[in-house]
Amino acid sequence: MAFSADNVDLFLSVLDRGSFSAAARALGRVPSAVSMAVAQLEAELDLVLFDRSGREPRPTAAARALEPQARLLAVQLRQLNSQARSLNQGLEERLTLAIAPELLAGPWSGPLAALAAEHPLLQVELLAAPQADALKLLHEGRAQLALVFERPSLDGREGFQEVGSETLVAVMAPGHPMLAHPPAPGEPAQTFRENLLTEVRQIVVAGRDLGQSDPRFVFARHHWRTDNQVVALRLIEAGLGWGWLPQSFVRSQVAAGSLVVLPFENLTNGLALWVDVVWSKERPLGLGARRFIELIEQQRQPG
Repeated sequence: MAFSADNVDLFLSVLDRGSFSAAARALGRVPSAVSMAVAQLEAELDLVLFDRSGREPRPTAAARALEPQARLLAVQLRQLNSQARSLNQGLEERLTLAIAPELLAGPWSGPLAALAAEHPLLQVELLAAPQADALKLLHEGRAQLALVFERPSLDGREGFQEVGSETLVAVMAPGHPMLAHPPAPGEPAQTFRENLLTEVRQIVVAGRDLGQSDPRFVFARHHWRTDNQVVALRLIEAGLGWGWLPQSFVRSQVAAGSLVVLPFENLTNGLALWVDVVWSKERPLGLGARRFIELIEQQRQPG
């Protein structure tokens, strides 16, 4: 086979530097060795790659036609070598991150982009799962990391790093019966007391295990459950109940008027919660997981 990792670099070096002598300096070889290697490559390909009739070799049409694929191959070879070195240093074959659906709009994609730039061949899997399910995936070894809200109590099996915060707000559709009679002009704005949260149907994002619901998020005596944040949004917009949804997630719906942030007389509408990236202490973290934790923690640092 004519092309190899060595002569692809040599071919591209001559293209980029415009002469055999300049390519030789860049490659740490003597010019005659570079010239001979190019001639051997041309003989094996039965193609003229460089026109030697002038002072310096000029790429032929055949060389230009081969250039894009040669550059792609050079990049792939560098990535392959980098991946092999990283695997030797503990890079996992696949990094799986389980994300609570309320945090899907959170700032995790930037750190993943940086990680992909450092380890372009690392396979990444993202699983959206309610918090209880995300932590279950973590402890079962299905995921290496989970991006979730702070837990009510510490679990000795878990390590974690605080990486930010999110505010959940109680929202309802303006067409819900509770909001169906807006105040007349000149009357004070409509407000509610906390009993609305317990007496009106709530739409809850929760895990599939009926025995696992975070009591911090379930207020109403009667509630509907879903494991999907978008489904919860649609149910609330349809006027079927109220629900806690991330402020960042519903900002456009509130601005458009399809949702209302409920105004209360006696409490602030908002649950401010810290966000953690969590891992299992029972399994060693790979290089990719450790680096993602560093990157997402760095992102929240000022400056």
